Amino acid sequence: MSANTVEINRTRFRFNNNEAVWLFGYGSLIFKADFPFLQRRSARIIGWSRRFWQGSHDHRGTPEAPGRVATLIETPGIPCTGVAYLISPQVFDHLDFREKNGYLRFSTEMTFDDGSHAQGLVYIATPDNTAFLGPASEREIACQVAGATGPSGPNADYVLHLAESLRGLGEHDDHVFEIEQQLRLVLK
Repeated sequence: MSANTVEINRTRFRFNNNEAVWLFGYGSLIFKADFPFLQRRSARIIGWSRRFWQGSHDHRGTPEAPGRVATLIETPGIPCTGVAYLISPQVFDHLDFREKNGYLRFSTEMTFDDGSHAQGLVYIATPDNTAFLGPASEREIACQVAGATGPSGPNADYVLHLAESLRGLGEHDDHVFEIEQQLRLVLK
């Protein structure tokens, strides 16, 4: 599958009959909401782990030196905490472009802090997209992140902002925090 998923996403999970839809964010959407939203709530989805296995050729790196950004990997029974935004379907065009580097829209059920549930969508970069880099040690990921910069800025900023935001949500993510720790050592 091509890394550019804009056209594919225009046909996926449109929620056309809804005035608003919940969007689950687990990476940069937690700390960079550059779109209008009606509500923002802490939420989690079950069966997914956040991993820095997706290459970023368009935001946090270049085709010659891709950065690494978060995607979700199926992990039965494991919760992934993030932020849910209630958005108008008109925001999809902006989000499809923002998440164009290999991310596809999927429908998901999310659970809010008060125990209530809602159906919504999430963008996930699947292993069959050409920008997918796959697993590496947290040290290797940190070294790649330290050397990558793209139009949205240094890849290191992405990791550091995400780690800080997860702490703000009261979430502990071993993978993200180990990359953050290794990154700080590399950047010294």
